[in-house]
Amino acid sequence: MKKHSKVTTKRSVKPELTVGLDLGDKSSRYCILNRDGELMEEGKVRSTEAGLRKQFGDEPRMRIGLETGTHSPWVKRLLTELGHEVIVANARKVRAITANESKNDRNDAEILARLAACDPKLLFPIQHRGVEKQQDLNLIRTRAALVRARTMLINAVRGLVKSAGGRLRSCSSDSFADKARASVPVELRAACEPLLDQIAHMKLTIRAMDKQIEALGEKYPEIAVLRTVPGVGPLVAACYVLTMNSPDRLHTNRQAGAFLGLRPRQSQSGDSDPECRISRTGNTYLRSLLVQSAQRILGPFGPPSALRQWGLQLAGSGSKSAKRRAIVAVARKLAVMLYSMWRSGKKFETFPQGVTQTAVLVAA
Repeated sequence: MKKHSKVTTKRSVKPELTVGLDLGDKSSRYCILNRDGELMEEGKVRSTEAGLRKQFGDEPRMRIGLETGTHSPWVKRLLTELGHEVIVANARKVRAITANESKNDRNDAEILARLAACDPKLLFPIQHRGVEKQQDLNLIRTRAALVRARTMLINAVRGLVKSAGGRLRSCSSDSFADKARASVPVELRAACEPLLDQIAHMKLTIRAMDKQIEALGEKYPEIAVLRTVPGVGPLVAACYVLTMNSPDRLHTNRQAGAFLGLRPRQSQSGDSDPECRISRTGNTYLRSLLVQSAQRILGPFGPPSALRQWGLQLAGSGSKSAKRRAIVAVARKLAVMLYSMWRSGKKFETFPQGVTQTAVLVAA
């Protein structure tokens, strides 16, 4: 049996008052409990700085539980500034709220309050990144939104041409606007020209943002370390650093794969332990970038490395299902490897000491 030291922390002491705050765009519902779990007060408050200051500004120190969401970063900073202990719950893991058959704002606020009062660990608390890092991450998110919009416009142009019995040749997104203009039928040019103009403008905007993301390497030196891995460019490295936020966020390197939803779900009960798909929890965009990097590593132009060799051996027969499993496995190992490199500051080794080009790496 594992032995745990009995260390008393501030959070382990039950507070006099505990608040559950269910955030909304215009108004938020709150519920206040005393030390004995009795309902002291409940009501609504405007989801503005003025409204929250008026409600909680003059109150004694309280423990406030709220869920992750659009408003949670600034609300946590504000309530912490007012002297309260704020716990931000991981909304994906609080099934008592998401799976509640009587789900409404009032009940959500009360459940948050009772879980926070009983044991904050039941809320699977998270830590928001700082304002500066959040702004840098917003740059990456904006670029991702532009790429999605450009893809939608490209598909719209292709669809219009197909509806007239034509077909545009395959090409990269960057060259699409120039190459498509010459291939669009005359009768469709009036409809397609505005779309092609927008696609060309988006290309220039995305390129400018790529330069800004490249410049983040000067602000965060760890990005240069992560970029030594083949297939990991400035976008992937910057997104990894800003999303994971801190090299001390996880207890072990291996937890990085599970944190990003690249580990198979577990549904073990008694003798039943079925093989499940990956959980797909955590940041969706970063997970997709790691999968893209894994595809480059295993692709025909991927440089030789122990990681590539391990992935190709997993692919085995070359069937589609085997390739997909190998890509996900390499993405998971890549997530663990990047976290380890970040913590240690060591650059990527193509073939680590003691590993030859015919050796097989241990699975992540």
